[in-house]
Amino acid sequence: MLNPARILIVAGSDSGGGAGIQADIKTVTALGAYAMTAITAVTVQDTTGVHDFHAVPPEFVAAQIRAVMDDIGADAIKTGMLVSAAAVKSIVDALAPYASVPLVVDTVMIAKGGTQLLDDEGVEAMKKHLFPGTTLITPNAPEAAMLTGMRVESPDELARAGHMLLETGARAVLVKGGHLSGETVTDVLVDGSGVHVFSAPRIAGTATHGTGCTLASAIATGLAQGMALQDAVVRAREFVREAIRNGLALGHGTGPVGIGRVASSE
Repeated sequence: MLNPARILIVAGSDSGGGAGIQADIKTVTALGAYAMTAITAVTVQDTTGVHDFHAVPPEFVAAQIRAVMDDIGADAIKTGMLVSAAAVKSIVDALAPYASVPLVVDTVMIAKGGTQLLDDEGVEAMKKHLFPGTTLITPNAPEAAMLTGMRVESPDELARAGHMLLETGARAVLVKGGHLSGETVTDVLVDGSGVHVFSAPRIAGTATHGTGCTLASAIATGLAQGMALQDAVVRAREFVREAIRNGLALGHGTGPVGIGRVASSE
């Protein structure tokens, strides 16, 4: 029996099912891989926003990671909502023995409704302790602006921010341009080989909750399945675009994306 690629997801739970662990598991499963989890927080969340959250103790997050990695192992690891500096440091320590496993860090800092999901000390800890050696970090434009202190409002500025974040020690940075205005959505990947620009027409629709989690998990799945980084990004972007096309009209706020249709064998 052939086992599927294994993805460990370290992130928060979304009670509304649109983002976080729920979106991660949905994505990994749809792409033919096996999802495991270490829960960092439980949120009170629906389509209108994050109303509250309860952080899981850092030592318990680390214990989840160690249990999964000792028993099952992973072909890629993806992190999302990390809550605090203490949690970041605990996660970094727990992941230290697995430095050879591809790591995708989705820099979840602020919810769509404005709720802060990672405190200021946590942001600094993420930059100092988690970014170095990471395979890929995936900030959106507002997150890139917060991480670099520069304005990020154009494709050129996406690239500039990517170069600045590469200096933190990450091996590659994908700065996402979905928050920028215009009929074209541009994402910029900056890595050791240069700058790679991915553009596509913006898809009309309001069901976009969970796009960031979905994209990062799809990339991590591609890496776990042996894809090169650029190929994993291309497949993940198309998966997310199809998920937006299949968006769900649920709730009274920003509806969740649906499921992409990209074959895992590509």
